[in-house]
Amino acid sequence: MSAWVIDTYGKNDILRFTKDAAFPMINYPNEVIVKVHAASVNPIDINMRWGYGSATLNVKRDPLRIKEADSEFPLILGRDVSGVVMECGLNVSYFKPGDEVWAAIPPWKQGSLAEFVLLSGNEVSQKPKTLSHTQAAAIPYVAATTWSALVNSGGLNKDNCTGKRVLIIGASGGVGTFAIQLLKAWGANVTGTCSQNAETLVRGLGADHVVDYTAGPVDSQLRALERFDVILDNVGGDTEKWALSLLKPWSGAKYVTLVTPFLLNTDRLGVPNGMLQNGITIGKKALKNLCKGVHYRWGFFAPSGPVLDEVSELVDAGKIRPVIEQQFTFSQVPDALEKVEWGHARGKTVVTIAGVHQ
Repeated sequence: MSAWVIDTYGKNDILRFTKDAAFPMINYPNEVIVKVHAASVNPIDINMRWGYGSATLNVKRDPLRIKEADSEFPLILGRDVSGVVMECGLNVSYFKPGDEVWAAIPPWKQGSLAEFVLLSGNEVSQKPKTLSHTQAAAIPYVAATTWSALVNSGGLNKDNCTGKRVLIIGASGGVGTFAIQLLKAWGANVTGTCSQNAETLVRGLGADHVVDYTAGPVDSQLRALERFDVILDNVGGDTEKWALSLLKPWSGAKYVTLVTPFLLNTDRLGVPNGMLQNGITIGKKALKNLCKGVHYRWGFFAPSGPVLDEVSELVDAGKIRPVIEQQFTFSQVPDALEKVEWGHARGKTVVTIAGVHQ
């Protein structure tokens, strides 16, 4: 099949187009093969191209270390997929060939910048009926990441979110634009930070307050507002130094960051020592902030078909829409990755793939 692959880690020039990529084969009865109609590019694809997280991901790919070193190559990037089911394993009962589906692909699996992709049945969901494949491909990965961060780490859900004050740091990117819509659908009061030229987008998605980080110190602007119940941090860096002071103390308020040293530690120290370092780091930060009356959490992507089922309902109800900044063809995949690597995101970068000939 046709695919864009990498044979080593590095810059964008290592991307290679091939018509001879290995066709995915069903090995377990719960798997499905999906013909890819559209995919999208996320920052994780850039990180994976550089080799970020490879130590941990290779353990997941080959836990018994049976295969040779560098056995992950040739590696196909792409974490979002919208397409049509081609074949199902014997235990797959919720899908059949011809079903239009979407999914967020775990980073330890071969990705969607190819004609076909192999997934577990519990990672797949029926695509929203109101969206085209191109539109649908903009949502799954950021939806799964946002849901995991806000629900699993942040403790929010559709039943307890009404009236909660939530701050999204970095509100104009893929996760930010999805998070605004999900939180507004659940009744939260949402504040987002972004640059001036993204303010119209962020307000248009439903944000109640928008803080322009180019208009002066963002922490000073945010301190002028009422304190928050939950903060979702998509930026990281120095934000941890001041963001937790914006939470309501001794009320169960939570700071959730998606920018963590988790994979960096395992890459640098190896998996066992890296996991130990992660435990020490999160433990120290959690205890330090718990003494101040607030909770410190890390957020992670978690693939889930059932989560996408709920998101699909919200999309078809008109409460969530895809935010697509730019669209590329399959032949323009290197340009799409370069755009994500160097651009300030205003939503998602999508790649159309259907119609490629072997």
